[in-house]
Amino acid sequence: MAAVLFDLDGVLYEGDKVIDGAAEAVDWFVTNNIPHLFLTNTTSKPRSALVEKLAGYGISTDEDEYLTPPIAAVQLLKKRNVKTISLFVPEVTKAEFSEFTLSDNEGDSVDAVVIGDLAAGWSFKKLNLAFRLLMSNPQCSLVALGMTRYWRTEYGLQLDAGPFVKALEYATGREVMVTGKPASDFYNAARDKLNNASDMVMVGDDIRGDVEAAQKAGLQAIQVRTGKFSTGDLSLGVIPDAILDSVSDLPQWWQKNMI
Repeated sequence: MAAVLFDLDGVLYEGDKVIDGAAEAVDWFVTNNIPHLFLTNTTSKPRSALVEKLAGYGISTDEDEYLTPPIAAVQLLKKRNVKTISLFVPEVTKAEFSEFTLSDNEGDSVDAVVIGDLAAGWSFKKLNLAFRLLMSNPQCSLVALGMTRYWRTEYGLQLDAGPFVKALEYATGREVMVTGKPASDFYNAARDKLNNASDMVMVGDDIRGDVEAAQKAGLQAIQVRTGKFSTGDLSLGVIPDAILDSVSDLPQWWQKNMI
């Protein structure tokens, strides 16, 4: 059976405003027992907060329906037998890494530096601390909870984690390990979670992080004209499998193309 992956911000809502028809669209998939997951690079909220936020928009979910970069990162770090890490993530996200010893002291030797979306919490001092921790231990891994370039807030476009990770890559010569979009492993984790659904369709507003990344991982990808979408995105050489005005049009598209 085919399955659908929903991006959150820009697809189901924009900032604190629900996309018209989003609740009805998700409900259609639930009612028709179509496997689905909610994928997000958001690291500023725990899954419980995402459940609560969508409930406020009339979309009923549970934590197990979400795939987030921190969950994937924990799995990766455990496989690599990492013990001590330094986190550059929002406070609410740190709870996901409770299995590890945490350190943010410049003189300490850590096994991994984990970067998430700190938004306005970034400063030169904080970015330089991440740089120094990486440089102090040649074996220290650089892990990113996603490489999204930017996103749209109610105040306009805002840098996401990607540009800060790129700065650290460039400065240290270290190759980042990405546990969120656009990494193919993130989409592979979705496959595992959905018991290797025969066909998966990603619905996103980011032509690169959602559409192109999903296609590279072997999925179909739908571009919606909401969120961060701009008409110029369609001239970047990425060809979505479909373009919809919004997620509200998804059930109709699904009935024509996937059933």
